[in-house]
Amino acid sequence: MGACLALCSLASCASCLCGSAPCMLCCCCPSSNNSTVTRLVFSFFLLLGTMVSVIMILPGMEAQLRKIPGFCQGGTSIPGIENHVNCDVIVGYKSVYRMCFAMTCFFFLFAAIMIGVRSSKDPRAGVQNGFWFFKFLILIGITVGAFFIPDGTFHTVWFYFGVVGSFIFILIQLILLIDFAHSWNKVWVENAENSDNKCWFAGLLSFTFLHYALAFTAVVLFYVYYTQPDDCTEHKVFISLNLIFCVIISIVSILPKIQEAQPHSGLLQASLISLYTMYVTWSAMTNNPNRKCNPSLLRTVQWWDAQGIVGLIIFLFCTLYASIRSSSNTQVNKLMQTEEGGGSGGEGVVGEDGIRRAVDNEEEGVTYSYSFFHFHLCLASLYIMMTLTNWYQPNTTTQAMQSSMPAVWVKMSSSWLGLALYLWTLIAPFIFPDRDFN
Repeated sequence: MGACLALCSLASCASCLCGSAPCMLCCCCPSSNNSTVTRLVFSFFLLLGTMVSVIMILPGMEAQLRKIPGFCQGGTSIPGIENHVNCDVIVGYKSVYRMCFAMTCFFFLFAAIMIGVRSSKDPRAGVQNGFWFFKFLILIGITVGAFFIPDGTFHTVWFYFGVVGSFIFILIQLILLIDFAHSWNKVWVENAENSDNKCWFAGLLSFTFLHYALAFTAVVLFYVYYTQPDDCTEHKVFISLNLIFCVIISIVSILPKIQEAQPHSGLLQASLISLYTMYVTWSAMTNNPNRKCNPSLLRTVQWWDAQGIVGLIIFLFCTLYASIRSSSNTQVNKLMQTEEGGGSGGEGVVGEDGIRRAVDNEEEGVTYSYSFFHFHLCLASLYIMMTLTNWYQPNTTTQAMQSSMPAVWVKMSSSWLGLALYLWTLIAPFIFPDRDFN
């Protein structure tokens, strides 16, 4: 529900993109807090770049461009006009690499600029919360420049940047999912206790059962389609280990000692993390170059395969949630560099001209780390690049796509480290009772 509302809010922000800083505080914007509006608009930039990347990779796009007279090299020509555009670069997997390279550079630039901003009184805070038209021009300029980078080793080098960045972003996604499940469980339990309405408990039980049912179904399908009786040992180990780890975190989450130290822990969080772990396991196995163990290689490589679509949906949800989140989870707030309740909005201030303007809620201190937020979007750009290209490395001469075991191990190791992080959030309050983990 929150993600849907955020998506609508992003749409309303579109009309503000071509204005100056005051425009972002006008009544057309969805929130009455500068901090939330700013994160939503930067997220809109990321989603806009993602949509452009999706369009560039659509099947048949290159063929359609070649039909434009005088445009593509080797395409339809006009007498007396030389075709200058290399359409192999502006569409397909290469274009996704370049588009995401531009977005990564854009967000990394702002991450570096915003290091150490403590309040909105810092002059750099004005740059963070305004000048959207100029920011948009900067992004366009970097994007245009990215398409003039010679092929050479660019795609190979940027592939490894994408692998490392995606590894970190997968962990951030898991942290956001843990935070979401924690907040979800806390709100519904409090509603049930305050209203004596058992429907809230029934809802929690239903979603918990649904998550575990989907995770168990996924395990069965993995054994059926991604293993062979005499082969695919790695897949058997991956599936079995992650199944065991999910059982362990589920048991630990409901232990009496853990419940005493962490009252809001429960099976809802564990079930959601288990389901996400199975998705990462599935995503990893689809990158195995062994055709006997990877049925997805038996068909033509396409960006819209099932695991890619699921990955895009999770990415969209986590990006929007990171922009509007208001969490009371101290551990997650420390990891994400945010303040408790920092994402909530106020009522706004009505100016003399009758326009409701946003509240500057960061005069005493920022509600989130500007630099870390941009670094998060920087990693998200790398993740979306790898997701849209199915983690395949383009060959700069033939554009042949090849699966790679490094991508498999990156995803699996991220799933194991993510499970370890979640386990730590459960046992840390018990191991260190004198520390505040509420």
